Amino acid sequence: MFFESFIFRAPNSGVAFSVFNYDIRYYGIMLFLGMLTGILTTCFISKKYYKTVDLDLLTDFFPFLIVFSILCARLYYVLLSLDYYLKYKGEIFAIWHGGIAIHGAILGGILAGIIFFKVIKKIPILPYADVVSYGLAVGQAIGRWGNFFNQEAFGRACDLPWKLYIEPAKRPIEYAFQDFFHPTFLYESLWDIFVFLMLFFMVRKLASKFLAKPDGIVFFSYLALYSLGRIFIENLRIDSVLNIFGVPFALLVSVLTLFVSFVALILLILKNKKPANT
Repeated sequence: MFFESFIFRAPNSGVAFSVFNYDIRYYGIMLFLGMLTGILTTCFISKKYYKTVDLDLLTDFFPFLIVFSILCARLYYVLLSLDYYLKYKGEIFAIWHGGIAIHGAILGGILAGIIFFKVIKKIPILPYADVVSYGLAVGQAIGRWGNFFNQEAFGRACDLPWKLYIEPAKRPIEYAFQDFFHPTFLYESLWDIFVFLMLFFMVRKLASKFLAKPDGIVFFSYLALYSLGRIFIENLRIDSVLNIFGVPFALLVSVLTLFVSFVALILLILKNKKPANT
């Protein structure tokens, strides 16, 4: 009976409350809290540990980051589920029903950074990419709980002490008679917290100690660490919107991102390594 307390069970309704007959959903609340916490984390770390980063400029960048990330996250998901959205066109903009992809959000953030810092401001992007990475990890950890309230992004059926209950209407047809599933939203949330701790307490310090110019190390470490965790978690999930030769597209993207990030880290380390006598 002790283990019963570890069962995760979302509210029957995804609506938290209503304002003037407009439903405010838990999913939106968690996304908002994730973005807000991510921004605050980025600003705090930037101000305290990254003196070369212009905090005012970073603040100006946040609207670009939010808009591009949300739009690209939704566009990415819609394109991967194009058959469904061509059939139900009214659902394309129904983001409150779920359906945003973190890989799309990351791509949108990178695009926003290139346009804002490289094209408009004409300054190096990597120092700002580094500080934003901390906020991304924290924001993802919180935002993933939106999947919990929407009863989505869960894994295969299981009977573990920390199992997740999914109501029948939300289950894939092949799991119609299974009640409990892997809470992969929780796994990813915990992994994101671990990624933040690794970036802040290890990567940041080691980069400053051993590299003459550590710009970009935190950012590519974030991509590598997140992708590594996502590779394992993706193998548990049963909601892949696109498979290529039986392999989830998100898994392929994670492997590619891990490889590119690893190569980028090697190049940055070789280029900026401090002389042995310093």
